[in-house]
Amino acid sequence: MTELWQLSAAQTATAIGLKQASASEVARAALARLEAVNPALNAVVDCNPEDVLAQAAAIDARLAAGGAVRPLEGVPVTIKINVDQKGYATSNGLRSKADLIATSNNPVVEGFLAAGAVLLGRTNTPAFSARYFTDNQLFGPTKNPRDPALTPGGSSGGAAAATAAGIGCIGHGNDIGGSVRYPAYACGIHGLRPGLGRVATFNETGPDRSIGFQLMSVQGPLARTVHDVRLGFGAMARRDIRDPWYFEAPEPADTPRLAAFCAHPEGIDTAPEVEAALRDAAARLVDAGWTVVELDAIPPLKEASRIMHKLWVADAPERILAAAEAEGDPGAIFAMKGAMDWVGPVSLTEFGDTLTRRASLVREWARFFEDWPVLLLPPSSCLPFAVDADLKNGFEWLTERQYFMAGPPAIGMPAMTVSTGLSGRAPVGVQILAGRMREDLCLAAGEAIAARGAPPAPIDPLTV
Repeated sequence: MTELWQLSAAQTATAIGLKQASASEVARAALARLEAVNPALNAVVDCNPEDVLAQAAAIDARLAAGGAVRPLEGVPVTIKINVDQKGYATSNGLRSKADLIATSNNPVVEGFLAAGAVLLGRTNTPAFSARYFTDNQLFGPTKNPRDPALTPGGSSGGAAAATAAGIGCIGHGNDIGGSVRYPAYACGIHGLRPGLGRVATFNETGPDRSIGFQLMSVQGPLARTVHDVRLGFGAMARRDIRDPWYFEAPEPADTPRLAAFCAHPEGIDTAPEVEAALRDAAARLVDAGWTVVELDAIPPLKEASRIMHKLWVADAPERILAAAEAEGDPGAIFAMKGAMDWVGPVSLTEFGDTLTRRASLVREWARFFEDWPVLLLPPSSCLPFAVDADLKNGFEWLTERQYFMAGPPAIGMPAMTVSTGLSGRAPVGVQILAGRMREDLCLAAGEAIAARGAPPAPIDPLTV
């Protein structure tokens, strides 16, 4: 018999809409699952059961009074600790912000509530949300439910681990260099990084005003099914005047079933298991009726990755590093100092030149997507990293393996990770890119690929 916590978001909303279950029953099942498995994961670090049950009770009362069923009616979702949720700390994994209580909701939180979701708990992130590994001095490390020896990814590692283990149906995350896509890859679920401006965001507690943040950071959903990713994106992509970058995209006129893939652009060394997963995903699209062509070259990824890192740290390097050192978090210091050393000193003139070059890259990629509406790439050059592999191997070692993650944010196009299977315990999958405003193509290709096989989920966490 399927338990309520095992249902997808779509199944949960349908069951509640058909009165096969109440929102309160779903919430109690979700809280019981959290209590059962979260001690092994440390994925959810802030939860108020009374608040959760009160949200569910309000939904039941609303439906009893004749309210229409919304897309995420009664669906448990988790929120990352780096966005505002009224009454909860926006700590971002920092001891210095452990008591920074939000007095209003971030637009993505408002979007989930408007869609009918129940906010189940808040998920862990590395300090400053600055690593592909989720650990901090405030809450400690999050474990990967598929293998505790592997990172759950970062910075949305708590969201990915919780979702894979059945703590909620959809996890909220955000992505400036892979922070939605890499945790989804590492935990064997799916995650969408929408294009820049497609999801409104604003934190009253202290928005990051850096150029890099404004030009590249995007909020996105993680889920166990691609359809649930679609539902999550629909809830999050709503107008909010607090975000000046937000725009509404027109309805797509068509869905061209044409894709390309590239395993070794610019000579990037891709692990055999990763390349095999990419080719398998391409074959799945062909089986679904798509035309798929292998390319030897695509527009620059390595340069885009360097631009991403440069814009991330170069407009305020001393402030960024001083904040990390004041927190005393080894991972944050490593990430921020490593990025600063890798890109080197940046003058005001070079900073302006970098912005100009980024615009040229965006045009080059836009022309590419005119010819190839969908592009399949590896999520990473290798299988998910071992815990703390960055600290052991160095920043340059890490960066060379993450061009596929760090490059796309610099161009602002939508990108999605779809999990397709396992290599031993390690998840494998594919990354799907599309042109501006074409999240629908990422989702369409993702649904076709995932329909032909994905790792089992939700799962009980492995502890050894």
